[in-house]
Amino acid sequence: LLVTSCTDSIYTLSFDPVPSTGSPTLNLLARTIVGHHLSWIVSHPFDKSLICTGLKQADGEVAMIKYGRGGTVKEGEVVARAKSGGADPCTLLVAEDEHIIGNVSPQNGTIATLLISTSAPYILSPHPWTLSMSFEYVSWNKTRQSSSHPHLNPLNQTEKELLVPDLGTDKVWRLTKRNDGKWSIHGHIDFEAGGGPRHVVARGNTLYMLLELTLKLAVHTFPPLPATPTCLTSLFTLSALPIPDTMLAAEILLPKPNTSFPETFIYTPNRNDPHSEGYTIAIFSLATGEGQPELVNEVCTGLIHVRGMVFGGDKDKYLVVGGAEGSGVKIFERIDGGKGLQEIAKLGEDVVARGPSHWLLVALRSQDVNRWTYICSPAGV
Repeated sequence: LLVTSCTDSIYTLSFDPVPSTGSPTLNLLARTIVGHHLSWIVSHPFDKSLICTGLKQADGEVAMIKYGRGGTVKEGEVVARAKSGGADPCTLLVAEDEHIIGNVSPQNGTIATLLISTSAPYILSPHPWTLSMSFEYVSWNKTRQSSSHPHLNPLNQTEKELLVPDLGTDKVWRLTKRNDGKWSIHGHIDFEAGGGPRHVVARGNTLYMLLELTLKLAVHTFPPLPATPTCLTSLFTLSALPIPDTMLAAEILLPKPNTSFPETFIYTPNRNDPHSEGYTIAIFSLATGEGQPELVNEVCTGLIHVRGMVFGGDKDKYLVVGGAEGSGVKIFERIDGGKGLQEIAKLGEDVVARGPSHWLLVALRSQDVNRWTYICSPAGV
């Protein structure tokens, strides 16, 4: 597991779910210093030992880190750096030959791209190409929605479409590539005023959108372009508990069903949750239909300010969760067919520095079916 918490480093952790004696273990192995205020990290789709991250600062930068050089998977080496094409690069995507960057500057959010490769010099573009997101919008939440605030989400590889949730404009932009290989806006999906779209996942022809500012889940049809998505149902609230104004949505995960977990569930953590046992993870079932998520459980994590989490292990059995405000890193095992989560391992705040956590899991080396090493990292926003 590689973890950062808006510090200058990526921390390598090791999780052993079945040690020879005792309970599952989570340990710190190494630290790789990269630079100021690391945000999102992602791996190259064809070279999992090549990692990209953003340095969230006014003069934004991105870096590429190679693991495995010198015979060890524990420590990385920064092999390339470049400007991000804006301020505060937060979310990142990596395609085969392209690094796509979401700059979330409070003055002018942009999308930028860099040409990359899996060998030296790794970053092929001397300067990023940028696309400014249009902003002619005034919402009731003037503190958080004074400019475009783009987040990146996975490419729809079938349609070659890029979805960009924009918290600032209450839209999800639909981007496609022009003949010259550059991205352009090809449409958008509107959401409720003040909702603040943050992260989105798609399953088949259905789109599940997390609204950060109103703590809700929106469901739309998702036909290929040029057709326009339509709202399937009313909005679903992410908690059955009393919701204060400061409570926010963070991440949304939709693991694929498998033989161990045949039912489909959506998992999303709630930030600024007032629960006395730590922030909760809301679990929605899609058993009644893709357009009808049902809130079936809220699991107390014992962590403070959960932002990032990711599934891993055999059949996505484990969920890795990070607490931003000094509560550490925990691994939960899915139980009750996926409807519940049980804590099985923890690494305390004294080992990994504090800060908002975002996670990336990449198997770097697998010695046997019960031992794996992964990469995780936290986002600045």
